[in-house]
Amino acid sequence: MGDAVEYAPGLWLRGVVPPLRLADFRVAAFDMDSTLISIECVDEIADWAGRKAEVAAITEAAMRGEIADYKESLRRRVALLKGVPEAALLAVYEQRLRLNPGVERFVGACKTAGLRTLLVSGGFTFFSDRVRDRLGIDETRSNVLEIANGALTGRMVDQPWGDICDGAEKRRTLLEACARLRAEPARALAVGDGANDLPMMEAAGLSIAFHAKPAVRARANIAITQGGLDRALEILR
Repeated sequence: MGDAVEYAPGLWLRGVVPPLRLADFRVAAFDMDSTLISIECVDEIADWAGRKAEVAAITEAAMRGEIADYKESLRRRVALLKGVPEAALLAVYEQRLRLNPGVERFVGACKTAGLRTLLVSGGFTFFSDRVRDRLGIDETRSNVLEIANGALTGRMVDQPWGDICDGAEKRRTLLEACARLRAEPARALAVGDGANDLPMMEAAGLSIAFHAKPAVRARANIAITQGGLDRALEILR
């Protein structure tokens, strides 16, 4: 963990002195896959096409930061999903998607403290909209899978804000939310686990790495390596 200090078992701090006040923040931005939820949705959809190993290998390399162009890596993965029936998406949501431990408690604490909550994901609206509603998150930004004749086409649909929600778009979404609230980015916190979360995490005043890749843990203010996301409440009171 480099220059980080182990505040408690599995809870590492860098550049912050506890306790911090959650109410001093105005915005909380969350990644979804492997952060709020326990799976990478694109990998589980690929399982229905018999291509999970191939897609998961690209996902892992992208999250470690080994693939510089996140958009291209996502296009490659989605192309491998061509022909997967639309019904598979609901099956993945109902049978495989689970919230990570401590997520409901931590998101609830953010809402109680008055923070504007964002779900910003390189994943897909089919899942992010449902997770948003389940957790009572205020707004979300993620990608739309194109569907025709009841099956995935292997492409994504452009949206008014752009084509793909990558690291740069996550950062822009966080900064836009701060601007709307007339809040400095220093009063935002961001939670993630992969390389494409770093732009928003580094734009925020407080970054939280949750069971994250080494490159992300090495740059976060708080890194949780054991236990649930609610362990952040040991620092944020």
